[in-house]
Amino acid sequence: MTQPSGTDLITQALATATDTKEIAFGHDVLGQAGPLFARLFPGKRVIVVADGNTFAAAGQPVVDSLAAAGVEAVEPYIFPGTPTLYAGYENVEILREHIRPLEDTIVCSIASGTLNDIAKLASGELERPYMNVCTAASVDGYASFGASISKDGFKITRNCPAPAGLVADLGVIAAAPKRLTATGYGDLIEKVPAGADWVLADELGIEPIDDYVWGLVQGPLRDALSDPERIGAGDAEAISGLAEGNIMSGLAMQAAQSSRPASGAGHQFSHVWEMEGHGLDWEPPLSHGMKVGIGTIASCAMWQEILDRGLDFVESIDADDVVARARTDEQIEAAVREALIPRIAQEAVGHAVGKNLTGDALRERIALIKKAWPRVVERVRPLLMTPEEVADRLKAVGAPYHPEMIGIDMDRFRATHVKAQMIRPRYTILDALTDLGLLDDVVDALFSADGYWGRHPHKEQD
Repeated sequence: MTQPSGTDLITQALATATDTKEIAFGHDVLGQAGPLFARLFPGKRVIVVADGNTFAAAGQPVVDSLAAAGVEAVEPYIFPGTPTLYAGYENVEILREHIRPLEDTIVCSIASGTLNDIAKLASGELERPYMNVCTAASVDGYASFGASISKDGFKITRNCPAPAGLVADLGVIAAAPKRLTATGYGDLIEKVPAGADWVLADELGIEPIDDYVWGLVQGPLRDALSDPERIGAGDAEAISGLAEGNIMSGLAMQAAQSSRPASGAGHQFSHVWEMEGHGLDWEPPLSHGMKVGIGTIASCAMWQEILDRGLDFVESIDADDVVARARTDEQIEAAVREALIPRIAQEAVGHAVGKNLTGDALRERIALIKKAWPRVVERVRPLLMTPEEVADRLKAVGAPYHPEMIGIDMDRFRATHVKAQMIRPRYTILDALTDLGLLDDVVDALFSADGYWGRHPHKEQD
């Protein structure tokens, strides 16, 4: 079957989206903002929400389009353009309380990732829909439910509906600052090992793949990632694929009612650092996608290390030895509390203990992995990239490609491999290695002199 592309693929995905009803995607589509709003929210007023930068990028054409469509408007709410708007809950509260008394008024945000999340959550807390005009190909969260917001320095995804409508004008998106495009590439490339992680969970019967949802993300993925040099240079045609890929990821999450199609072990590295507050106080704040890009290299390196050991290696694992060395639930809890700061550890204990297998249950899991492993390898090899290829692509697009470039030293980075396994219930390569008693061994190998991180202990000197 031929894979649809561009607006055809988006139209197909909208049929199964739970919240998003319409998307205007393409060149010169800012003028569609007004008619789209009028169709989605008949009889409602609009409040345009932007910051100084996003309003300069697309604000006036959107305001004019809304007026031409006969939509009654209240005064726009414009956050300052500098310092960079922070995805803090205090900003959600500011916007929420501003729009609360405005009855029959719907937000039309003009935003990239941070302000979109602020508008999404502020509207969601008031049980109101909203729409967004995208200003950069910077995140996969435009069309997803949930908003990544920090409260008291702790960043998590908070529940709220996805936008009812999106406008994605490729001219505006291509003109965005290059760092925003680079962070969108970092977010999207993690779908490569995330796909392998889902295959693993599928083959073990833990989380079956939905072929339709799989196709929404994996179908256009390689094309979207294919030309990082042109994407990094701001080429509108190349960036259109990146923008489409990120929108499709959000729609896939709506269809699946889960972030599984778009998030694997690589994202869990980013989640650890975000929950530790790393980079939140930078100017501009360290973006999610730049952290995810580093996590993608780490995930692909783990996959490559175990694949390079061959089928016979996995088959030769001594289940009795692994079971004898397995930690009790109490030992797992102690390890989590030692590794993670208290506000992370409390929730992580439940996830880590919940995944912990001992005795016959672990012996059965090991046997299942051994049986499934040849098929896992057959399916994931065509999907995966080497860590070198991921790093080269991130470098070409202008994104960080070594942990030191995002302020993570190698000791902290090494420790994150263990922490990342603890913080989520989702089954990934981290968990398969844990079940096989190999996680520490694989990490040791990667950081040895001959391992990937041993060969790349520091950022390249340009």
